[in-house]
Amino acid sequence: MSEQRAGRARTSRSAHSSRGGEHVGGAEEAAERACRSLRKLIRHRPEGVSAVSRTDDGWQVDVDVLELPRIPDTTSLLATYEVNIDEDGSLLRYRRVRRYRRGQADT
Repeated sequence: MSEQRAGRARTSRSAHSSRGGEHVGGAEEAAERACRSLRKLIRHRPEGVSAVSRTDDGWQVDVDVLELPRIPDTTSLLATYEVNIDEDGSLLRYRRVRRYRRGQADT
C-alpha cells in the first residue's frame, strides 16, 4: 500500500514538473526566470540581479529594476524587488524592498 502511495507521489510530482517546466538548474537560471516573471507583472525593465540564494521552497532573487528613467541618467529611479520562485521556476511572490537613485551608494 505504501508503495502505491509512493508511486502516486512520484507521478504527481513529475506531472507537475511537466506542466510548470523543468526544475531550475542553478542560480543563473533562477535569476533569468525571476527577471522574466517580474517584468511580465510590473512592466519595468530589469537592470540586473544583485543577489540569488537557495531557499527551502526554491530560490530568492533580488532584481534591480529601472522604474523611472530620467535625464541625466544618474537621476533615474531604480528599485530592488525580492522575487521568490519555486523549484520549477514559477513565481511564488514578489515585493519591492528598496527604491533609490542610480549611483546612490548604500550607507
